[in-house]
Amino acid sequence: MKTITILGSTGSIGLSTLNVVNRHVDQYRVFALTANSQVDRLYDQCLQHKPRYAVMADANAAEQLSERLQSAANDTQVLSGIEGLKEVAAHPDCDYVMAAIVGAAGLLPTLAAVQAGKRVLLANKEALVMSGQLFMDEVAKHGAELLPIDSEHNAVFQCMPDRFNGELAVNGVRKVLLTASGGPFRTTPISELATVTPAQAVAHPNWEMGKKISVDSATMMNKGLEVIEACWLFNANPDQVQVVMHPQSVIHSMVEYADGSILAQLGRPDMRTPIAHALAWPARINSGVESLDLFAVAQLNFEAPDLQRFPCLRLAYEAIKTGGTMSAILNAANEVAVDAFLSGTIAFTNIPRVIETVMQQLEHHPADSLDVILADDAAARSMALNVISGLNPAAPQQVGC
Repeated sequence: MKTITILGSTGSIGLSTLNVVNRHVDQYRVFALTANSQVDRLYDQCLQHKPRYAVMADANAAEQLSERLQSAANDTQVLSGIEGLKEVAAHPDCDYVMAAIVGAAGLLPTLAAVQAGKRVLLANKEALVMSGQLFMDEVAKHGAELLPIDSEHNAVFQCMPDRFNGELAVNGVRKVLLTASGGPFRTTPISELATVTPAQAVAHPNWEMGKKISVDSATMMNKGLEVIEACWLFNANPDQVQVVMHPQSVIHSMVEYADGSILAQLGRPDMRTPIAHALAWPARINSGVESLDLFAVAQLNFEAPDLQRFPCLRLAYEAIKTGGTMSAILNAANEVAVDAFLSGTIAFTNIPRVIETVMQQLEHHPADSLDVILADDAAARSMALNVISGLNPAAPQQVGC
């Protein structure tokens, strides 16, 4: 029996993880569940799964949850804040940690799990985007198992040679091919992008995701962050990671070998597949996902990404090539810009404008300590807010989601 802590259990990845775990109660037991401020949902999860711990990032929400659980005679212990998150991620009675907190907020608890030598199921790409080499050094130092949950990186992992040691050339790997659906605006005239609404941006044609990730998919920043993550996960340079537009989202990614072979991982666009793979690896278990009907798919299309339409992808490549804390700066500016767009403060097309301005104006540093990384993250957020304050407000129709 393996115990699992789910960091971000009320989000889409957390819910999918619980769905898979519920199918295999003889193999997995929920140890801890965490959320930011969704008291009602975490309360229901605690009643159903009876974890030893529940953590809320927000202290007031934690107090509310504790009172409700006590009234329900539930003995789950409630913790709060970053220290609570770190505690359940590193707890000696926890075997696996699903790192599914969205954004920079997931870095410290994910790092705590790594430093405790856990099997870390990494759905929080920002942890690697921000801390890169430092993060991977900690994985090696503490003997943690790092298994990617992003459908693209999980697909690459499945297509890599057994016992891949981080040396692409030695293992005969020529290139990593990350597929991208292109989101909801792949064919929208560029001239119309400035007036798209948050509701349109979060309506992904293939995947069900949270609002922030859905907007990142619409701008293709999500794919840019995945490029950076792939460079660290597979010890690749940016020129060895190619983005391929694939609107059907059937091929989740590919690996090209020196002999000309290309191995691809296919499946339905359902996050339960990579979650089940990482939970059971190297075994295989039922995820609850139906078989892929290739006859219904009928055809697969591929095209090169348009960097004029998706400047965020270009900015991500620039960030990883620049090195140091530039990827953390990119990520921080993006989080602030996406939040401003979702609140109706800026137009969709101003998201890359804010990010690029911050990248150009803010000095980056070697990413050799967590303090430096977090300082540049904070500086980028502050500068992004200043940039946003100087922009024209979004059109009224952009408010609401």
